[in-house]
Amino acid sequence: MVPTKQRKPTAAAAKPVAAKSSQQVAKGVRARQIAAGEPTSPKARPGKTKKPLAPERIAAILDGLQKTYPDAVCALHHRDAWELTVATILSAQCTDARVNMVTPALFHAFPTPRDMAQATPEAIQPIIGSLSFFRQKSKALVGAARVVAEEFGGQVPQAMDEMLRIPGAARKTSYVVLGSWYRIASGVVVDTHVLRLSRRLELTTNEDPVKVERDLMQIIPQDRWIDFSHQLIHHGRQVCEARKPRCADCSLETVCNSGDKTWTSH
Repeated sequence: MVPTKQRKPTAAAAKPVAAKSSQQVAKGVRARQIAAGEPTSPKARPGKTKKPLAPERIAAILDGLQKTYPDAVCALHHRDAWELTVATILSAQCTDARVNMVTPALFHAFPTPRDMAQATPEAIQPIIGSLSFFRQKSKALVGAARVVAEEFGGQVPQAMDEMLRIPGAARKTSYVVLGSWYRIASGVVVDTHVLRLSRRLELTTNEDPVKVERDLMQIIPQDRWIDFSHQLIHHGRQVCEARKPRCADCSLETVCNSGDKTWTSH
């Protein structure tokens, strides 16, 4: 039997493939990060803040908001406490901008609580028909007007327990009216913007608005409750948007380590 001739391995086959060094791997990762527009330094990647509720961090957040939105006020258009009560009731599950579109005609037709108390829900519905839940809200407005007119002499009360007796005026409405019109800091208004930003800034881990309100009231000084809510709402609308926050334009970026940041400096 003639032995077969074994083929000599080629140089390429004989030479083992060298493993990539850690430096080469890191270089490749960095190249991919640059191409994707991601932070290239481990320190620059957002993560959890070591002490999110440290007094100095809370102070920095409040200072940043105050400097950015020194004149922030309630976005609902109103001329008195009653108009603000009505507008806030209408704003449930609806944008402030949409509410502001219907309230001028509503207040023209029913300028005082007594005028609205004498109306029927059916008379109000065509005016606010573009709002969500307009039928329920029209009933709430008539009920609220009757209570304000008959029990409080046509004046919106300045006490929390009395505000809660007004149909449609739950805790949020009461906080808005007492805070924005009477400058009485009875609580922190927690809307969708305040809820979202409070979680992004690690001021709370809760998702329930009532629990978030409780958490914020424990860490925010009471004399800042009113302005804090307005400023955070403005910030949520203008910069810290839900889907794609504009972190490069954010005055709180240096103290924020949210996992969904779109840009970071630290």
